[in-house]
Parts: sequence; structure tokens; C-alpha cells
Amino acid sequence: MVSFRELVRRLVADGVVERMTHQRVSQLSRDDPAFPPVVQIGRSKAVDYRVARPYFAGRKSRQGQRTDLRPPTAE
Repeated sequence: MVSFRELVRRLVADGVVERMTHQRVSQLSRDDPAFPPVVQIGRSKAVDYRVARPYFAGRKSRQGQRTDLRPPTAE
């Protein structure tokens, strides 16, 4: 189990992501139902690196994409 800060450090060191912040990891953990299980340890949140690494490796990066400007879907 690693904290979100350590997770980011390892992902960057392993070349899985070019850069990322622990705040973004926290946001993904809240918003993405496919995010690996999170464990609360004191005031920190932790995740199993062996599960998180494949999640981030398979995740498509959409940096700078505005999600609020999507065209309306045809119903």
C-alpha cells in the first residue's frame, strides 16, 4: 500500500505517466468508479501499487480536454 503522493512518485519514476499530482489522483479516486480500492490510513489515503499501476498504464490521458463543452448527444 502506498499513499497518493508515493503513488505519483512511483508512476513518474517508472515512466507510466509523464507527470501527475496527488490532487489528480485524489480526484480520480472520487470520480472514477474503475479506480482501484482506496484504504484510509489515518488522515492519508492509500492504494495497492500492484493494482494501481495497470490502471494508470491503461488509462488514456486527456490533458486539457474540456469536459463541459461536449456536444449534446442525439436522443
